[in-house]
Amino acid sequence: MRKLDIDYSKLTKLYYSIGEVSKLFDVNASLIRFWEKELNLATPKKNKKGNRLFTVKDIQTLGRVYQLVKIDGYKLEAAKRQLKVKKTTPKPSTSNNKEILEKLEKIKARLLDMKSN
Repeated sequence: MRKLDIDYSKLTKLYYSIGEVSKLFDVNASLIRFWEKELNLATPKKNKKGNRLFTVKDIQTLGRVYQLVKIDGYKLEAAKRQLKVKKTTPKPSTSNNKEILEKLEKIKARLLDMKSN
């Protein structure tokens, strides 16, 4: 089975236009708007002109939709069900969260130490 080949770690901007996102997936901007509407995806932020501004998280969700519809061949209703299943998957355990918080606190302390020097 093919996979979508986007390296999300290389997406460094805070917001991406619908044109940039459509180029990323090699689809028309209208398809992205259609998916947004039909699959009840979180509406991206809009600027004063009303242009959609997509975050990396929005792009990852669209990547999941692209994978389901374009690569795996799901129909829209089936893709919608799969997206709901993904949303209801269990969250990491609290012990894992504690480990992550401890690591972040250590990083924060190091950064504050570097800043004061």
